Amino acid sequence: MSIPGISKTSFGKTSGGQAVDLFTLRNRNGVEARITNYGGILVSLRTPDKSGKFDDVVLGYDHLDQYIRDTAHLGGIIGRYGNRIANGKFSLNGSTYKLAANNGDNSLHGGIQGFDKVVWTAQTLETPNGPALKLDYLSKDGEEGFPGNLSVTAIYTLTNDNALQLDFTATTDKRTICNLTQHSYFNLRGQGDVLDYLVQIDADKFTPANDKLIPTGELRPVDGTPFDFRKPTAIGARIGNDDEQLKIANGYDQNWVFDKPPGKLALVARVSDQASGRTLEVFTTEPGMQFYTANFLDGAAGKNGRPLHKRHGFCMEPQHFPDSPNHRHFPSVELQPGEVYKNTIIYKFSVV
Repeated sequence: MSIPGISKTSFGKTSGGQAVDLFTLRNRNGVEARITNYGGILVSLRTPDKSGKFDDVVLGYDHLDQYIRDTAHLGGIIGRYGNRIANGKFSLNGSTYKLAANNGDNSLHGGIQGFDKVVWTAQTLETPNGPALKLDYLSKDGEEGFPGNLSVTAIYTLTNDNALQLDFTATTDKRTICNLTQHSYFNLRGQGDVLDYLVQIDADKFTPANDKLIPTGELRPVDGTPFDFRKPTAIGARIGNDDEQLKIANGYDQNWVFDKPPGKLALVARVSDQASGRTLEVFTTEPGMQFYTANFLDGAAGKNGRPLHKRHGFCMEPQHFPDSPNHRHFPSVELQPGEVYKNTIIYKFSVV
């Protein structure tokens, strides 16, 4: 048994001189999460394997300046809008809003300075479920082109059953859109590629995309495609198939569609690694999830100088569908004054 708690150390300063801290959450089992208030980034997550050896199971960097320069969104809180918005543009309440374009013509993950590139206000909490870190950020009206002052709270809780839970709430003073998620790259072995990991995703459909990774609007059945993970399947089993969608994305980078009531917390995915014995279960209240296989990591130096290679991590980003504001038949991402946006994501670890 470990003594649970929270500690804080300095993590440096931004180029503008803002102080940044690194918070270490430890539960009674010795599982440890390190989170910085710069971008709400999960810097490390140490969990035991089947022999009791602890390893860091998320990709990242050693220093703040590396996260500031990072373009792969390693470990961060993503907002105001997770994923892509076509042509960086959407209409709401009779007005058209032009967003910052940072992915060709598209807006991706909130724009040039999304929520993973800002300093959040932090407060530590002790809860019955385990140590927690409360992060707050006010995204001002017009930031990156989005309307409304959006007040966001994100609470990370490291639970005593070895889960990292992230609870989002948000309110606005003007009609807007909101779609928040978490962008950690997991590696259940701590190193090496992830191609032999077994993945199961409880989804009968996915949203195919065009050559700019914007959904076509179709909800396509996974049956008979490389996107059918209803039974445990190795990540690498079909990733090299001659499939148009896999070619467009350079691997898996699609949104899976869940058949569950809106807002219901449910187990939607499971990933297991036979070598380490670790299993990751993903729970969410969201209607979809982006599964991404680190298709564009380029070998840059990560923690301890270890290269961050393509296919050496995977992301499971529960969220609303990409480009939802431009597809009215997709679940709505609109948020109005007086409403409260809520979103829970849980990454639970176990060993077999």
